[in-house]
Amino acid sequence: MKIVSSTIELNAALERPTLADLTGLVPTMGSLHEGHLSLIRLARSECSRVVVSIFVNPTQFSETRDLDAYPRQLERDAELAADAGAGVVFAPNAEDMYPDGFETWVEPSETAKGLEGKMRPGHFRGVATVCLKLFNLVAPHRAYFGWKDAQQTAVVGRMISDLNVQVTLRLGETVREPDGLALSSRNARLSADERDRAKVLPQALRAGLAAHAAHQNAKEAALAVLADDPQLEVEYVEEMTAHGHRLLCAALHIGTTRLIDNMRLEEST
Repeated sequence: MKIVSSTIELNAALERPTLADLTGLVPTMGSLHEGHLSLIRLARSECSRVVVSIFVNPTQFSETRDLDAYPRQLERDAELAADAGAGVVFAPNAEDMYPDGFETWVEPSETAKGLEGKMRPGHFRGVATVCLKLFNLVAPHRAYFGWKDAQQTAVVGRMISDLNVQVTLRLGETVREPDGLALSSRNARLSADERDRAKVLPQALRAGLAAHAAHQNAKEAALAVLADDPQLEVEYVEEMTAHGHRLLCAALHIGTTRLIDNMRLEEST
């Protein structure tokens, strides 16, 4: 397994594959957990070569303190990625990705409105731009993302379609703890008490799913569960459609930690 940090090294590591080879890309910001590793294993099961990018993308962050606080553990992450099946880890620095004079951005529109787009202005511009750069640099046949970031995958999918990017989007299921909490790099910031309280998020979404199945209001049912903990700061509970699925999505703060999650109300037909 190779670790490369520049585009020149990346080009050398990615000798052009034969027509029979498939390259899979798993874009990450590092701090890998089982959710990321499941995507790497999925990519390895489908592709002859897997590239994992590890780049804490500064243009996705609206606050410098969140960017500075994001954990960076390249050696640990590279070992985990290799064990899961990655052949190349691409870990560029911000100066390589956004050199002096950089001024071209991908501006998603309707898909980026509401939910995360409303709460984090400019976030999806950073996501779409860095993903397009990674697609151009790695030239993968398939790119692997998790359902947990459903709106992000919808934005990337729309960009792929609108800009005729020659890559297939592949989605992996959300990986959860035994109590239902979705795995996230942010979970490590929770205190023991906050971690115990965080299980209310998947509980609320499951209540919404049950209400929907009973032809009742999913949003109201989820909010009722969240109301049991008055210390929570609920940002939103909303429905959205992504990749033909109807989803119930939620975001909230527990202490200083922001968590997001979603569950599918209806499967695609």
